[in-house]
Amino acid sequence: MLETTNIEINTSYVKVPNDDLEIDAYLAQPAQNGTFSAIIVFPEIFGINSNIRDITELIAKQGYVAIAPAMYQRIAPGFEADFSAEDVGFSPEAYRLGLEYYQQVKYQEIFSDIQAAIAYLKTLPNVKNNAIGVIGFCFGGHVAYMAATLPDIKATASFYGGGITTSSYGEETPTINRTSEIR
Repeated sequence: MLETTNIEINTSYVKVPNDDLEIDAYLAQPAQNGTFSAIIVFPEIFGINSNIRDITELIAKQGYVAIAPAMYQRIAPGFEADFSAEDVGFSPEAYRLGLEYYQQVKYQEIFSDIQAAIAYLKTLPNVKNNAIGVIGFCFGGHVAYMAATLPDIKATASFYGGGITTSSYGEETPTINRTSEIR
């Protein structure tokens, strides 16, 4: 079990503006005054479910502002799938839907949503604008790898980033070919 500090946190659902789109996001941040580094949490194909909210909160309890944006906002607003005790994991229907939505995402839209999340964090008075990192799991790990190419991102953790070597969400060149853009 991850050891957490005794930092109290506040959580809320927020809207991240991106041109004419508002991206739903889950925000967790220290309740105390101060400025903090920020972490963007990118989910698996199952949306901002209880697991991703828990991870976002655990990061905040370590003294970070953490935000988890809904990566399917254009395709399936509000989609989230949770573990099912009956199925001992995700239900076949949840997996089918998550995969269906994943196959519809477009590189430029995802990249734009990453930039919108960064811009949103920079509007928060308790965020150190020069200290933003990303973490992602599976689909989100791939998205984190994409985010690593942006100059605002100072740290990246990509856990089992699916498809990095084989796809790039509608682009011809796999995301792995952008590795030289990571600084």
